Amino acid sequence: MPIRLDPAPTFADRLRSADRALVGMWSCAGSPLVAEICAGSGLDIVLIDGEHSPVNLESILAQLQAVAPYPAVPVVRAPFGEPVVLKQLLDLGAQNILVPMVDSVSHAEAMVRAVRYPPHGVRGVGSALARSSRWSRIPDYLARADDLVSLTVQIETADAVGEAAAIAAVDGVDALLVGPADLAASLGLLGQQNHPDVVAAVEGVIAAGRAAGTPVGVNAFDPATADRYVAAGAAYVLVGADVTLLARASEALADRFIGAATDSAPPASY
Repeated sequence: MPIRLDPAPTFADRLRSADRALVGMWSCAGSPLVAEICAGSGLDIVLIDGEHSPVNLESILAQLQAVAPYPAVPVVRAPFGEPVVLKQLLDLGAQNILVPMVDSVSHAEAMVRAVRYPPHGVRGVGSALARSSRWSRIPDYLARADDLVSLTVQIETADAVGEAAAIAAVDGVDALLVGPADLAASLGLLGQQNHPDVVAAVEGVIAAGRAAGTPVGVNAFDPATADRYVAAGAAYVLVGADVTLLARASEALADRFIGAATDSAPPASY
């Protein structure tokens, strides 16, 4: 007899049950070994990046498999919001999807439809062939699928900030994530994630999400900035990435044993 399986709680479930802000990091190297190391760190979230990383479907699958035994919840960022791409990620078994660059209510609504089966969406039905249902070993997968998936959308532009309250209120959007790097660029402040105008915009999105009852997270690699956003009501923060941790730690070794570099300090976030 085949093993009958029950899927893990979704990111939305974890956010609802949390009694503190969740803390996570990015897995950007594309390595399942590195993703597994991150998953065993004690952090709450491992965010597997498909937008700014050298990954494909196979490497995302391998990372999901490597992270699966650990308590950390895996979230997968799609390269862009397109129904076919999201269908492939869902069929790989990614329960928790992050869509970048969502600027409007209509875009958010389209992403909700993309991650849901008919009649509530347009997700293609191939679950018997896919890891998402564990090849039909999750009982009643098709009937339950919409409840086994969470959708987070990224707020990364000035237009998106203006629409944040309405986007947060879209049925099926489980969380928002603010990307201060792209937001700063959109505001004409490229590379200035801690500029007062950027901080004010981020805090405005957090407030809009809280008013709508939708959790909001923020990228904040600088600890003081992360603390500020948690104090402002962020439900989760992403405080580092595998590649930046390796870059900074290897530079520290070079500084210690060879000599301090004269270049300016690297940015506190990406």
